[in-house]
Amino acid sequence: MFPAIIETDRLRLEPRTPEYVDALEVYEHCRQGAPHIDEVTEYLPWEPHATPDETAEFLERGAEGREEREGIDYVIRPREGEEGAGEIAGFGGLTLDWDTDSAELGTWLRKPFWGRGYSGERALALAELAFEHLDLEVVTVTHDAGNENSERAIERYIERMGGRREGTLRNFHAGDPPVDAVRYSVTQSEYRDADPDHEVAFRGEDGEAWP
Repeated sequence: MFPAIIETDRLRLEPRTPEYVDALEVYEHCRQGAPHIDEVTEYLPWEPHATPDETAEFLERGAEGREEREGIDYVIRPREGEEGAGEIAGFGGLTLDWDTDSAELGTWLRKPFWGRGYSGERALALAELAFEHLDLEVVTVTHDAGNENSERAIERYIERMGGRREGTLRNFHAGDPPVDAVRYSVTQSEYRDADPDHEVAFRGEDGEAWP
């Protein structure tokens, strides 16, 4: 039901599954003590992995989400010509809610890949998937109220897609104390009216155009 490969001008997205990405390779970037891991996970809902088994389970959950149509997650790699081409830059995807005809964007990037506009490029590709291929009505995204880096990136690509900032959700994330979050949304009609200019290709497992 979902594309195996998504290619943008600068990025290649591959399924977050054991068939497409090696658990030990991921573990090196998600483990406790990995470079910049505390900065990367400061506003994320997961802790650095203590063992490779945790990373393997992370990839298995990605496969299960695809199979059960609950989510579509991808490993993000810069394409040839980009600094760090072929490396794991991070992960991103959509959490699907078929009952509300909506999807929520999510992503995280390793620090060496911050500030390149990759978050927006990935968001535009996944929004096209959600609206033009899955025919969903709304795409949303949230960030912790104190996450200024995410705020800047999200505001840029949401504006480009014709969406809007909805407001602050109080005590949205569990914590001690609980954390407020800021929510944004864009509808299918807003996206089409905005007609964001970007290049994206969807491919199946055989490499042919999808669907």
